[in-house]
Amino acid sequence: MKTTIFIAPEIECGGCASAIKKSVGAVAGVSEILVDVDAKRITVTHEDTTLPADIKAAVGKAGFTTE
Repeated sequence: MKTTIFIAPEIECGGCASAIKKSVGAVAGVSEILVDVDAKRITVTHEDTTLPADIKAAVGKAGFTTE
């Protein structure tokens, strides 16, 4: 398992966190998603074969950019 951290400056509330969790949760191999609204940080635990680019794309589908 790997952990990848993204910063998403647009995260403002629990609704944002829920949208991100729903979208990222659909990515194959993702086992845990933690969204820290105050720090604007998304921490994703996933299989070694899951590409960070796929997770980033899922965050984008939820309407957020990542750094």
